[in-house]
Amino acid sequence: MKENERSLFSFWNYLIFFLFTSFVVSCSFLLFFAGMDISETEVRGNAIRTFANIVFLSGLFCLFDGIRRKYTVERPVKRILEATRRITQGDLKTRIHSIHGPNSRNEFDIIIEHFNQMARELSGIETLRSDFIANVSHELKTPLAVIQNYSTMLQDPALPEDKRMEYAKTLTSASQRLSDLITNILRLSKLENQQIFPEIQRYNLGRQLSECLLGFESTWEEKELELDTNIEEDISVEADAELLTLVWNNLISNAMKFTEPHGKITVSLAADDGWAVVKVSDTGCGMSPEVGRHIFEKFYQGDESHMTQGNGLGLALVKRVIDIVGGEIRVESELGKGSTFLVKLSIS
Repeated sequence: MKENERSLFSFWNYLIFFLFTSFVVSCSFLLFFAGMDISETEVRGNAIRTFANIVFLSGLFCLFDGIRRKYTVERPVKRILEATRRITQGDLKTRIHSIHGPNSRNEFDIIIEHFNQMARELSGIETLRSDFIANVSHELKTPLAVIQNYSTMLQDPALPEDKRMEYAKTLTSASQRLSDLITNILRLSKLENQQIFPEIQRYNLGRQLSECLLGFESTWEEKELELDTNIEEDISVEADAELLTLVWNNLISNAMKFTEPHGKITVSLAADDGWAVVKVSDTGCGMSPEVGRHIFEKFYQGDESHMTQGNGLGLALVKRVIDIVGGEIRVESELGKGSTFLVKLSIS
């Protein structure tokens, strides 16, 4: 809808200036001519001329004020309104140029700066949303295609029993992967929208790590992995135990997934200057510096050979949980020589 153009000359503005000017001039004349002997004829003549001057000056002041408002208020407001209209129509690339230079900024420049910052944030969120939807769609299609194809093949009455069992196991694996994907998406959504509130309690971190490791006993035995643990006792932290269990399970699971049979997994816990430091190391494929920079992003998978074993959400969940509990996480890795994930949690 087209905005109505305002005139430089407003009747109400003119009336305000006229009343103000009349008041000032009347008071000035009363003070100036008080006690002076002036004839009534001269007073009448001067009154008419004075009234005419007041009318003229009021119009002049009103015009100057209209020009001032046009350039200092209405133009910036129109630019902001136009940009707002374009944003609401979906043009998230809209930006407003500053009105003044850095040394002569006013309130409109501050509003414009905040508007541009808002537009950049919205643009980034929209990009993330689009990428997220595209990635989720891709990740959902893969297990669904497996389920559809193998379900069709299972309907063959002449299918041998060994093949039938193999296909059934494949269906179970694909459905489990689909279930894990949906569960991780829901968890990540709740964490990012602050719908999960940490239940802080003090507990023994070493005991928790040991219990998480025992949950993967069948995996390391199946791959004949060497497990080296160096977990100090009596290290306690104040955090949400359930959320941190999610962290350790993801890190240990990744270490075992990316380590070839007969490889080595190392898990350590030590106190260092008020911090509990957890390290999960493996002798797997490792990663390049480029992969390491993106490893905590949603759906990012640096090693395509293991893509069927995950959905790229595990480390994104880990990073979000560590941020929520106020900890730190980083990865040290070298391509072909394994990786070490280091997590620091405050002991106090």
